[in-house]
Amino acid sequence: MLLRKFKDVLQAAKAQQKPMIIVGCRLVLPPELEREITVLEFALPGKEQLGDVLDGIVESAALPPVTGDHREHVIDAARGLTTVEAENAFALSVAESKSITAAVVAREKAQTVKKNGLLELVETNETLESIGGLDVLKTWLLKRRHAFGSRAREYGLPLPKGLLILGISGTGKSLTAKATAKVFGVPLLKLDAGRIFAGLVGQSEANLRSVIQTAEAIAPCALWIDEFDKSFAGSKSSGSTDGGTSARVFGSFISWMQEKTAPVFVVATANDVSQLPPELLRKGRWDDLFFVDLPNEAERQAIWKIVIERNHRDPHEFDLIQLARITDGLTGSEIEQAFVDALYCAFDEETEPTDLTIAGVLNDLVPLSKLMAEQITGMRNWAKGRARCATAPVVERKSRKLA
Repeated sequence: MLLRKFKDVLQAAKAQQKPMIIVGCRLVLPPELEREITVLEFALPGKEQLGDVLDGIVESAALPPVTGDHREHVIDAARGLTTVEAENAFALSVAESKSITAAVVAREKAQTVKKNGLLELVETNETLESIGGLDVLKTWLLKRRHAFGSRAREYGLPLPKGLLILGISGTGKSLTAKATAKVFGVPLLKLDAGRIFAGLVGQSEANLRSVIQTAEAIAPCALWIDEFDKSFAGSKSSGSTDGGTSARVFGSFISWMQEKTAPVFVVATANDVSQLPPELLRKGRWDDLFFVDLPNEAERQAIWKIVIERNHRDPHEFDLIQLARITDGLTGSEIEQAFVDALYCAFDEETEPTDLTIAGVLNDLVPLSKLMAEQITGMRNWAKGRARCATAPVVERKSRKLA
């Protein structure tokens, strides 16, 4: 009855040449009204609008003008907020420190972004030095570290699209995603793709639009999608399971990746490549595909050094070469957990961990490479010729024959 009444009022307004304006924070229209109403979407405020809000707060608080690089940092920290949210963040900074600082604004933006439950602004201190090995992938990232700068635009360099990292669980894919944002010097947004899907008709698509709008407003930024294969695993058969919602969301997402012009660098990690649709893997969606295998001996040695230092111990007190040899087949995560277990054993004995303590822990450890040997072999076979290896192949030295 309400719908019928609304249509009658709409027809009367048309006859009298009077516009009817409906405002709302979420677009959910009944099918009967979709062709009757023109939808105008308002984008999140840009730098100029945020600058006006900043100037208003500065003037009302009788503070000196915010200029130069400090102004740019504050406005960049506020990108992705509405004008009201930005005003509140600026005002809170004034209340806390009698000035407007980018750190306070960024903290409030992280809280605001987290409220919608779709995106999370991740604060990370991970760098490429936190990763043991993966030299090819590191070199690839370093060559693009200035890709979002003005000099790259003047050179005519296209914006990088994104990176898909495939590989065995525990080999540093998520760590690389976090370090990527540090390399580019941009904020890191984490998307829990499972939260996009909702029960109401059209809500999943609206959630995806909200994610894209927020990411483009905060841009330049890195968008991290963990467990990408599980997020869109139902896109192949969703027509019989959820009315095609997963397929529509997936199609909208890959279309955005192909056509996007905003500087949003997508970093996706996946384990089971068999779950990924072929249209996702073709060139143009990503700048490159990398496969992360089990660490080789040199990488394991580097991982041991990083893990020991991270746990406030001196690596020189351990035989890193021998530790790397006896941990053949272990992932980086398993090496880290082995040292943590050794710390617990040493703490219980009121002493410091040694090589012998670590060896005792490793005797009871069953690595993932044994539990999932067939799956790992299948992943390696799939990656050959389809993805670049994140680590350069080890060149074996051949002994010279003496005549």
